[in-house]
Amino acid sequence: MKPLSKYEIHTKASVWLWAIWFFGVLPSIAQESENSVDQTILIFGDSLTAGYGVDYDQAYPNILQSLLKADGLLFEVIPSGVSGETTAGGLRRIDWVMRKPVDIFVLALGGNDGLRGIDLEDTKRNLIGIAKRVKTKSPNVRIVIAGMQMPPNLGERYTSSFADLYPEVADELEAVLLPFLLEGVGGDPALNQSDGIHPNREGHKRVAQHVYESLKPILN
Repeated sequence: MKPLSKYEIHTKASVWLWAIWFFGVLPSIAQESENSVDQTILIFGDSLTAGYGVDYDQAYPNILQSLLKADGLLFEVIPSGVSGETTAGGLRRIDWVMRKPVDIFVLALGGNDGLRGIDLEDTKRNLIGIAKRVKTKSPNVRIVIAGMQMPPNLGERYTSSFADLYPEVADELEAVLLPFLLEGVGGDPALNQSDGIHPNREGHKRVAQHVYESLKPILN
């Protein structure tokens, strides 16, 4: 049998964790849900959310879960990241993922759109479309838009317009804006893998802390 690649392992683990969350297949989880009032945070993204290149438990969503638990906050973090996913792929996938209401939805897509030079109007339309479908399933959900930035070699005009895209989306949706998901990590060789794009283990720790601090105002 051909061994699984890291990408396949991360993807399968993410799908399995989602299945556990949705179907309640583990008795221990079912029992815990009876004794707590856990709220859910669904992080919907790409390879950054999937933890490409690091062990699954070292990816920032899982570290975020540990930070919440350490502070006694009863939130369950559900990572739903697919490597290489664009906003168009996310729009096609969101209905399958949103089979159960969530309390906080972190939308962390768009980086692959930028790297592929996809028209920004298409990216904006897809991000808004994803968020609206989430709101249809969970009317009281808090939407968080996690922004991305493009490297300068793509041209000043494109990189500037790309950075402006996320505040525009957040404003239109009246959502919480996390201006740059990789704040303090992006562009730092010490915090990234050799590809210069994906955070290493230490980088994911920084991303998790950044996301946690950004979410604190809406955690209740």
